[in-house]
Amino acid sequence: MTIKVDDTNFEEIVLKSDKPVLVDFWAEWCGPCRMVGPIVDELADDFDGKFVVTKVDVDASPATAAKFGIRNIPTIIFLKGGEVVDKQVGAVPKSSLAEKIDALL
Repeated sequence: MTIKVDDTNFEEIVLKSDKPVLVDFWAEWCGPCRMVGPIVDELADDFDGKFVVTKVDVDASPATAAKFGIRNIPTIIFLKGGEVVDKQVGAVPKSSLAEKIDALL
């Protein structure tokens, strides 16, 4: 299941997670984000229990987007131990994101 996070709960859910985390920075008006969204949801199911999969609406959570220097969306960041270890900007196939997740497990 994909977890919606925002400026108020990002630290608790993402930065303090004991599992690796994928964060999808997106916005409702973004066409490529709507293409990536279902892929992110599938990855949440595929890696359930091993990986935390979250989404941040950049319009609703500008402080979190700014903290991570998000200038283009969709941007997906991968964190382990609260640190960014990988990043993907733009729409990519599910296999590309799954490979990045596998590398962190």
